Amino acid sequence: MKPSRKDEAKRREQELAWIGDTILDLFAREWILRERGGVCGETQRRMTCNQFLACFGNPTSIEAKIGELYQDHGMETAFAWIQSEILPVFEKQERNRREF
Repeated sequence: MKPSRKDEAKRREQELAWIGDTILDLFAREWILRERGGVCGETQRRMTCNQFLACFGNPTSIEAKIGELYQDHGMETAFAWIQSEILPVFEKQERNRREF
């Protein structure tokens, strides 16, 4: 039986999300090393977890967007999107978290 268009779209989104998750993780690790001067797994987890990504919508869809940007336009474009769309919210949450 041939998969439906809906099933095919879901499979494609999951594949893109799998790639996007890795791109986001790499961005987070590089940013943490540059901004914090060392390894911090907890900060990396906060930046990449589904709970945080839910601030922007469905986490799988957000990761798929990153994966699609990476596949269609390369790492630089995917990183630029993360920096402009995701990083400002993360930095704001981190400031609020440190205030408590």
